[in-house]
Amino acid sequence: MLQEIIWNFPLPRTHTGMALANATTGLLVWGEQNHLKITIGRADLWDNRGGLHWTEKQNYSAIRKNLEDNNEAGLRDIFKTDTEGIPGQPRRPSIVPVGRIDLLLPEGSTLKTGVIQLKTAEATLNYVQNGNEYNIKINLAMESQQFCIESGECENIEVKSVPSWELLGKYFESISMKAPVMLDNAGWVQELPENDGICVAYKQCGNRIYALTERSDTAQKMKTKAFNSLNDFESNGVISLKKSNATWWNNYWSDVPEIEIPNPKLDLCYSYGLYKFAGMTNPSGTAAGLQGPWIEEYDMPPWSSDYHFNINVQMCYWPAYKANRLNHLMPLFQMVWSWRDQLRANAKAFVGIEDGFMLPHAVDDKCTCMGSFWTGTIDHACAAWIAQMMYQYVQYSGDKKFLKEIAYPFMKGTMRVFEEMLEKDGNSYSLPVSVSPEYRGDAMNAWGKNASFQLAAIHRLCEDLISATKTIDETASPIWSDINDKLPKYTLIGEKGKERIALWEDTDLEESHRHHSHLGAICPFDTIDIFAPENIPLINNTIRHWTQMGTGLWTGWCVPWASMLQSRMHNGDMAEHYIEVLTRVYMNEGYGTLHDPDVPGFSDIRGPLPLANGPGVKKEKFREIMQMDAGMGAIVAVQDMLLHSRRGVVYIFPGLPSRWRNAQFTDMPCEGGFFISAELKDNELLPINIKSKLGGILKISNPWPGKSVKVTSANHEVILCGRFLDINLTQRANCTLQAT
Repeated sequence: MLQEIIWNFPLPRTHTGMALANATTGLLVWGEQNHLKITIGRADLWDNRGGLHWTEKQNYSAIRKNLEDNNEAGLRDIFKTDTEGIPGQPRRPSIVPVGRIDLLLPEGSTLKTGVIQLKTAEATLNYVQNGNEYNIKINLAMESQQFCIESGECENIEVKSVPSWELLGKYFESISMKAPVMLDNAGWVQELPENDGICVAYKQCGNRIYALTERSDTAQKMKTKAFNSLNDFESNGVISLKKSNATWWNNYWSDVPEIEIPNPKLDLCYSYGLYKFAGMTNPSGTAAGLQGPWIEEYDMPPWSSDYHFNINVQMCYWPAYKANRLNHLMPLFQMVWSWRDQLRANAKAFVGIEDGFMLPHAVDDKCTCMGSFWTGTIDHACAAWIAQMMYQYVQYSGDKKFLKEIAYPFMKGTMRVFEEMLEKDGNSYSLPVSVSPEYRGDAMNAWGKNASFQLAAIHRLCEDLISATKTIDETASPIWSDINDKLPKYTLIGEKGKERIALWEDTDLEESHRHHSHLGAICPFDTIDIFAPENIPLINNTIRHWTQMGTGLWTGWCVPWASMLQSRMHNGDMAEHYIEVLTRVYMNEGYGTLHDPDVPGFSDIRGPLPLANGPGVKKEKFREIMQMDAGMGAIVAVQDMLLHSRRGVVYIFPGLPSRWRNAQFTDMPCEGGFFISAELKDNELLPINIKSKLGGILKISNPWPGKSVKVTSANHEVILCGRFLDINLTQRANCTLQAT
């Protein structure tokens, strides 16, 4: 694993910047020549006006009737946002950009390099003036919204406030925002129409600049809080901040699994990715949306930097499980659970029940639906996917209290909505109205019967509910087993003998598409055994067709998903290739992970090739959309190459490329509270070490196929044979596996 990340200036755009964050505040440090820019973002700075509040109008029967009647006007009317067409009001909620603090270095200075030490999160910038080298250090507190800039030449550095109003004032005025109040050489205060505003304040003291943000409902309160906090910050000093940060980061890295792999691009994704994961999911911070806390100052964030629950939020949090950072899931789960009254109201409006939970695909921090995009609003797999993540947390942690009080009620309420949506077709169930995320957008034909993605989500939910009841001594509803037995696992298309998984009934994957959702039964929902003899032809046909459709409309975040799919098929060469593609095509020169490709030729999602606009087109011609999902997905893709589970069985090095002769990982967790260490050395698998936190049976695919395996623990040895091995360990016991 890497210990530091190095940047070379110039870093010409916000999202090429060096990233620091504590999940609420995000800093991006960038610039060129003698102009250093520090963009400040706040993940909690929401303008909650606009959006769609659910009413009885958004009911399943009415939506279904309009779809079956092809009544587009009626359907669009159902999903109108509350403030649509109202002057001075935004159409949908959004996070609001904050602005920048700019440092003008002494004349003749040139920024050269920047380094972040991953173990401490301290950023050091190097600049040259008149042949002499100087350093600037930046530290952001992990438990408060404060940061400090240190330089031996700080007294010669000019500090300038750049509120986002300078770049977005015309738009802000159009939605009834007022201009900021500037503080004399000390920052600014930006009030919001209905939400708490923000104050950016800083104080230059010799070779240090103390800076922070504060929020409240009036300018005066914000100024008072900010200057009081600044004085306290100066009194406590940067040494106190660094000491607190050292403790925080030491605790973070202490039990994150170490890996060693022979591909520096994948190592960068894993190491820098886990650093950024810490910065966007700090348990004491704000739940992470599309961009985490790294919000650009020059434009409104794409898609409001909202919470997209049709893969993006899930992907942002996936690393927590095998990175052994389960507590980092809590801000997300606590936020979703805090919405339960709204989720019940949504379910009641949608299907008329009192005991359901329904989560739309795109919401703000108060669970207000963004509106208009009807296919996302009725995509109930969004709730099922979060239910799966909650149950996975229990499987890794053994947290029965969380299961009983939050996960199980959420799973059960989510299933109640599906129960109302399903119909009985003879002896089978079907889902008459269903969608596959974003396929055909929100067109009138963007739906059908038995979407394979929804079927996989339902089966995962049924399996997990039945399993959960055994853990907390609840009685499983008979309908869960009935649905699990009588609902198709997927929908098929193609002539006999050449069947493949369809999007929904009578709809094939007709073109390249960013959501690999029809493959959801493989990953993420894991509801079929892809290597069962009866499934192999189907999976081969499906993957072949998916491959033939190509990458032409792929976005950044679907690339690691594709890698994860390849690992599950033990195709390590392609699993590696996709992450390399991510680093080359969907990562800018500052390691920012992008929604649209940074270079043409792999995907056309961004629009025409530069050639169409003439030679020498600069990147500024395109809107650079940074999202955190792709970067976090890359961590998981690397983890999955080393270790993952399928249908309750753990696989060691399942996605290793054929050319890798050396690789290792230490204490990587899996379901059941087991921690596994393994090493491949000179193409030979060394003995595997397993630790059990909770006790129980670990079912593992034989790491040495065709050989018997000796299992050695403190008290005894046993020889096991076969394709799958059952390792029975007591709580806090260890064992070693080796081929015999």
